[in-house]
Amino acid sequence: PFERASIPDTSKTRLLDSENFDRFWPSASITPFKTAIRETVYRYVQQQTIPSAAKYTLPSHFGRVAAVTGVAGQDGSYLAELLLSKGYIVHGLVRRTSNVNTLSRIQHVLGHPCMFLHQIDIDDESALCSLFKTARPAEIYNLAAQSDVRISFDTPVSTGTVNALGTLHLLEALRNAELTSTVRFYQASTSELYGKVHAVPQNEDTPFHPRSPYAVSKLMAFWSVVNYREAYNIFASNGILFNHESPRRGENFVTRKITRGVARIKHGLQDCLFLGNINAKRDWGHARDYVRAMWLILQHDEANDFVVGSGCTRTVREFCEIAFSRSGMPISWRGEGIDEVGYVTGTGKVVIRIDPKFFRPAEVDLLHSDPSRIQKVLGWYPETSFAQLVGEMVDTDYEYVQVQQKILSMGQLE
Repeated sequence: PFERASIPDTSKTRLLDSENFDRFWPSASITPFKTAIRETVYRYVQQQTIPSAAKYTLPSHFGRVAAVTGVAGQDGSYLAELLLSKGYIVHGLVRRTSNVNTLSRIQHVLGHPCMFLHQIDIDDESALCSLFKTARPAEIYNLAAQSDVRISFDTPVSTGTVNALGTLHLLEALRNAELTSTVRFYQASTSELYGKVHAVPQNEDTPFHPRSPYAVSKLMAFWSVVNYREAYNIFASNGILFNHESPRRGENFVTRKITRGVARIKHGLQDCLFLGNINAKRDWGHARDYVRAMWLILQHDEANDFVVGSGCTRTVREFCEIAFSRSGMPISWRGEGIDEVGYVTGTGKVVIRIDPKFFRPAEVDLLHSDPSRIQKVLGWYPETSFAQLVGEMVDTDYEYVQVQQKILSMGQLE
């Protein structure tokens, strides 16, 4: 992600003078953040041994400002890494109730000179507007959400407040900060909008039929973005992302529940894994690939909505089979319905059981993407296969549980 930037001045020190600095990186000229960026350039230039009047290699988007809500989540952490690697100044937003544990995914980037963390709730429109007026972001990525579908049935009001109204607060804040003609806004939408699917596979023209409070809240956010795009001519785009996972996925999600469970069973810390609908079909990819799609969507010439997915569908059952096989415990199945079990081939040990409490009140049986538009228009393709994704998650959890077991054996953890 680097390109050569021609610096006509022959003196390294003059590269840091205010006149030259503002000339080459005007978007980084906001006083509170200029010092950090200048220091970064200085450290880079000091390492160069090229003759005067030569070209310096700088990140392709050096000094460009981005704001990322939900930066401490799975997607937010990967997006922050991507933007920082491209030279962005990143303003990450987290809830005021965030603590050391909730920031664990971004601990490694918090010391970066171009990373700024802000504790602002997404419903605090005044604070959002104040930040936007000060930082003047060129790109805003809204990744903040209550994204657990099952939990949304228990907390529909709070889910709607964060997912639907939170998006409106952001859109209004950028309007009040007078960014409508300069900012590019990305909304993290979801394949759950399709719910009870009307066509297979699903693309940007497939009708929506949400089947959960989570999906309903995201539907309002989706159309809010479209409305602001059409009413106020804001560059605002929706990314309809199909399921995407990683080792940073929360443990309340079924994929991480499976890989963590596999690791614990392998180490003798857990006997069995309890799951719901193992025949549900999903279109899975790696979050690292999908945040790259988010970035590409905002680099396009025109605002538009894009389906982001692998184009392949797998069942939860298949996910389990690959995960257990990766850990050296290939499984087979016997029984039907809620009496079906998964057992280790050869030993007969039951490691998977069905528990009806994990069934959704309204199930989504099949999600299958048609990512033709983003492939043709933006040239995006996933780089991580399904097997590679599951393997990475299992290996990471195996290492984590191995460390946990060592601590247990040392008597340092009750």
